Amino acid sequence: MDRLWAPWRLEYVTSTKPEIGCVLCTAPDLPEQQPLIVFRGTTCYVMLNLYPYNNGHLMVAPYRHVATLAGMTPEELQELAVLTQRSEQVLFEAYRPQGLNMGINLGKPAGAGILEHLHLHLVPRWTGDTNFMTIVGDTRVLPEDLAVGAGRIRPIFERLARA
Repeated sequence: MDRLWAPWRLEYVTSTKPEIGCVLCTAPDLPEQQPLIVFRGTTCYVMLNLYPYNNGHLMVAPYRHVATLAGMTPEELQELAVLTQRSEQVLFEAYRPQGLNMGINLGKPAGAGILEHLHLHLVPRWTGDTNFMTIVGDTRVLPEDLAVGAGRIRPIFERLARA
C-alpha cells in the first residue's frame, strides 16, 4: 500500500469546527482565513481556494450573500468581472500557466460546493498537469503551500490595483 504523508492535516481533522455559517460570507473577517485573501475590492474579493485543484486556484466572490448572477447588483457584477480579469492577469504572471479554467457552478447538479453564495473559480492549467497520482491514485499533488502562493500573488494584485 502506498502512503501519502500529510501530517499538517491532523490538527484540522481532529479539531472542533465552529458553526460559522456561510464560509464565503465569513472568510473576509475570520483571522484564520486572512492569509487566503489576496485582494479586497469594494463589493467583491479574491481568495485562494483552501482545497485547490492546482496551485494558484483563485475564487472571486461578492461580500454579499447572493446565489446567482441575476441577484447581483450592477456594481457587484461589474467588480466580479473586473476582478476576474485582474485575476487572469495575476495568474498568468505569477504561474505562467498554459491555460485557465474559469467558471461559476450554479446549483448542486452543476457541481456547486457552496450553493447559496456565488463565486467564480480560476484554475491555472498546464499541459500534462494530470499525472499518474491524479489518474491512478485519485490524488492531487500541490507543490506549493497556500501561504507561499498568497505571497506570490498578493503583490501582483497590489501593483495592478495601483496602475
